[in-house]
Amino acid sequence: MSNIQKAFEKGKAFIPFITCGDPSLEVTEQIVYAAEEAGADLIELGIPFSDPTAEGPVIQEANLRALSGGVTTDKIFDMVRRIRKNTSIPMVFMTYANVVFSYRVGNKEGLPSGTEEFIRTAAEIGMDGLILPDVPHEEKGEFDGICKKYGLDFISLIAPTSHERIAQIAKDASGFVYCVSSMGVTGVRKEITSDVGSMVRLVKQTKDIPCAVGFGISTPEQAKSMSALSDGAIVGSAIVRICGQYGKDCVPHVKAYIQSMKDGCRAAE
Repeated sequence: MSNIQKAFEKGKAFIPFITCGDPSLEVTEQIVYAAEEAGADLIELGIPFSDPTAEGPVIQEANLRALSGGVTTDKIFDMVRRIRKNTSIPMVFMTYANVVFSYRVGNKEGLPSGTEEFIRTAAEIGMDGLILPDVPHEEKGEFDGICKKYGLDFISLIAPTSHERIAQIAKDASGFVYCVSSMGVTGVRKEITSDVGSMVRLVKQTKDIPCAVGFGISTPEQAKSMSALSDGAIVGSAIVRICGQYGKDCVPHVKAYIQSMKDGCRAAE
């Protein structure tokens, strides 16, 4: 069993997403510790990208703030090295394919590709998985094979439009399945209308693997209702918005919010 799957063993999991470097990498590191103290079971670390196609305006703006502040993939790797001296909480990177395959691209014979260099380094520093929302299932092979080589889980996403592809995606999935609850980009939504329950059932019919729901969740009530239909809830935009609102003073506010959302997940157990 992978570290990621262990995150779902203690009940309904709460998974916060953090944009690395917004407002700074020092604050991001403190948010990780605060999130664990508040009850987070697994943490998604977003590596900023200049054109994050799956993201709504809140996370897009956080990406731009982080990049303009000088955040790089190597600086994020260094931050993870520091974090791993203090906690073993499961963590996954969420970023975009271009960030991975353009990482120190080997242009001489014998050097690993950017993809292999990125994944090898991520595994070495103690990351547990990778999410690339812009890589469709049919094109995951290049990343998935290298992730398997280095012991990382390559996380699969399913959406309300996946339909007959859900069983195939689930069959090949590792770690957990990320169930996208709403069409479109990330962001807070007043209500979630997708039939998340049927998506989860289709996955579970194919493979015994945890399913967590993300996109649009922002209140403890939504976390409770989505966790009741799945194995946990993922929240990004609402957390990133708090970081944007409070800047370097955001940590206690993020911690209190995560605590309330974890309570929502627990209420579904």
